Amino acid sequence: MYVLSYKYRVYPTKKQVGRLRHQMQLAKQLYNILFETAKEHYKQTGKTFSQFDMNNHITQLKKEKPEFKELHSQVAQNVSKRLGDSYKAFFRRVKAKQKGAKVAVGFPRFKKFVSSLTYPQVGFKFLNERRLHLSGIGNIPIVLHRAPKGKIKTCVIKIYDSGKWFVGFANELPETEFKSNEKTSVGVDVGLTSFATLSDGQKIVTPKFLRKSEKKLKLLQRRISRKKKGSKNKRRARLRFARGEEKVANQRFDFLHKLSRQQVTSHSVIAIEKLNIQDMQKSHFLAKSITDASWGMYSQMLHYKAWSAGCEVKDVDPRDTTKTCSQCGNKQDMPLSERVYKCQCGHIEDRDINAAKNILAKATVGLTGSYACRDLSSTPLARVEQDISLKQELHEART
Repeated sequence: MYVLSYKYRVYPTKKQVGRLRHQMQLAKQLYNILFETAKEHYKQTGKTFSQFDMNNHITQLKKEKPEFKELHSQVAQNVSKRLGDSYKAFFRRVKAKQKGAKVAVGFPRFKKFVSSLTYPQVGFKFLNERRLHLSGIGNIPIVLHRAPKGKIKTCVIKIYDSGKWFVGFANELPETEFKSNEKTSVGVDVGLTSFATLSDGQKIVTPKFLRKSEKKLKLLQRRISRKKKGSKNKRRARLRFARGEEKVANQRFDFLHKLSRQQVTSHSVIAIEKLNIQDMQKSHFLAKSITDASWGMYSQMLHYKAWSAGCEVKDVDPRDTTKTCSQCGNKQDMPLSERVYKCQCGHIEDRDINAAKNILAKATVGLTGSYACRDLSSTPLARVEQDISLKQELHEART
């Protein structure tokens, strides 16, 4: 079994919006009460307040404060699950830091607001193709642009900063037998000069949606700072800025969805380099361009679309793919100023295309010391080399 997510736009009425916001306010209050109770319980007993204990406390809390009865039982239990997951993540980070990892521990905090409600298992149902019923909310108009497949396990309704409401479903589908589409294999080298370079010589131009909208977004930000705090004008200015950011995100999603779908239907094997993007974004000089490129999202889309399209996606360690000759396997230093690979064997090729061919070779036929499907090297030297290479690409992309 595997899980597939669906997302739809919903249009709640003013009354339904009021009910949703009221329940989100109750969810926030419940979360903070459970959080305070968990801290006090630990101080007194030295033991963790488990999710089972939280659910029992919610039952008692509903007797003491009847307003929490308005919150659906499944939604209330999901609040305790969120807090439980926060504590698990906290303890996981503590253990990682004790082992020498450079991570911020980040103890859980009180919530200032809640922007979503989760109905696991029950509390929701489709009345027809245009109406979704949520317990305690009513029949909400929904745009069901495609029918969800499989068994719906979870329903989440959420409001975004732009003021738009969406509902998401997590559907459980049975595993199907993999059938290859019997098409060609390709290696993919991602970068900043070109979004992606394929081993067949194709180069995909970086769209730079954020960079292109940066001037407008900065103007909208300045307008927010000029408005009086707490005024309607400030709220409207924030809404306009949120919609501007949402447009950039939608453009990026559209580009990545179309590109990933086209590639998985055109190839039977896609080899892509597995980058440590989180570490790379720590570079102040590169963070915005890397975020705008969204390599991680692109890789994720390839992976989840590949199976149904008869394609296999393989992650490859990108180490030495730029320095290695794709013809003879010889390794040589590649100055950052050189964008053409020239080997002593006489092979001459574009630097990125050569790297893409090496990535494909590692994932399929294999080179000496192949690292296909392994994690990216976490050595400081490897990260530094990647950062320097990307800085060079970014500089060339701007000039």
